[in-house]
Amino acid sequence: MKIAVVGPLGVGKTTLVTSVSEISPLTTEETMTREGARIDVLGHRSTKTTTTVAMDFGRISLGESIVLYLFGTPGQERFWFLWDGLVDGALGAVVLVDVRRLEESFDVLERLERRGSAFIVAANGFPEAPVYPVETLRQALDLPDGVPVLNFDARSRADCRRVLIALTEYLLALSRLPRADQDDQAAREQVRSSQG
Repeated sequence: MKIAVVGPLGVGKTTLVTSVSEISPLTTEETMTREGARIDVLGHRSTKTTTTVAMDFGRISLGESIVLYLFGTPGQERFWFLWDGLVDGALGAVVLVDVRRLEESFDVLERLERRGSAFIVAANGFPEAPVYPVETLRQALDLPDGVPVLNFDARSRADCRRVLIALTEYLLALSRLPRADQDDQAAREQVRSSQG
């Protein structure tokens, strides 16, 4: 199964793919230049010195019959021309968010909603960042009740597996919905996206 790992710059996409992959992950991390740092603004406390310029790729087996191929997208808007190709064909996506800058996640969520892509949201725990209850995050991100929301640590293999298992279970639950329910849910999400 192809899974997209998406989110704004610096939320932990590369860290998730690297932490959980059972193969040596392919990453396209490059040193952030001064020019790039002016364009790709991170919070003033960020110590990030590298950035993904194309994609991340990893693989993990969940049991004997489920293999997930993880495609991490670049977070910078200037690299979003790569986004569609990386997300095309994905059965679902994990949207990573940083609770200290949730507003940066709205564009990513909107892009997935416009595509009709199934996704879950995972709030990466950064040092000194508050941990909010998932219902508070759901409300702040204006997510439908059915979309799973989790708190996790992208550095923890066990946490990353838990996130991917949650996405797999969500995709399985969606696949069991009658077709009319799936169409209704997609229509509701498109209406909500166009209103907000």
